[in-house]
Amino acid sequence: MRCPFCGHDDSQVKDSRPTDDGAAIRRRRQCEACAARFTTFERIQLRDIWVVKSNGERQPFDRDKLARSLEIACRKRPIDPARIEKLTSGIQRQIETNGENEVSAQSIGELVMAALKELDSVAYIRFASVYKDFREAQDFEDFASAVKEAGGE
Repeated sequence: MRCPFCGHDDSQVKDSRPTDDGAAIRRRRQCEACAARFTTFERIQLRDIWVVKSNGERQPFDRDKLARSLEIACRKRPIDPARIEKLTSGIQRQIETNGENEVSAQSIGELVMAALKELDSVAYIRFASVYKDFREAQDFEDFASAVKEAGGE
């Protein structure tokens, strides 16, 4: 594993343990050149998944992009980061086990919307504002009213 500090190719594993949700192995490493310590995560990848964007462009599925989207939606909300990590892993698992090598960006968005709807109404509305491309304040009001009527705070 390449050191993120000095770029040296070799590092030594000092500690390994499963993550809270058991979906990955957390490894604490030390660079053999500069002695810096850093953490890596090892995850199971069932197969390569491609995301098909609305314009037809294909991109490899990026778990980090999914995690960032969830973190942004949940920013400054009383949500444990471990819960966001578990949500990310759950969505990734759903995508990988659907039997397809390609998934539409819309399908991923719907999975995220469903997960956030159960988790936190504010995070749900934040994500929806980007996903559904709200253009005016009225779009927020209409969507928030629908969420409130459905019993989401």
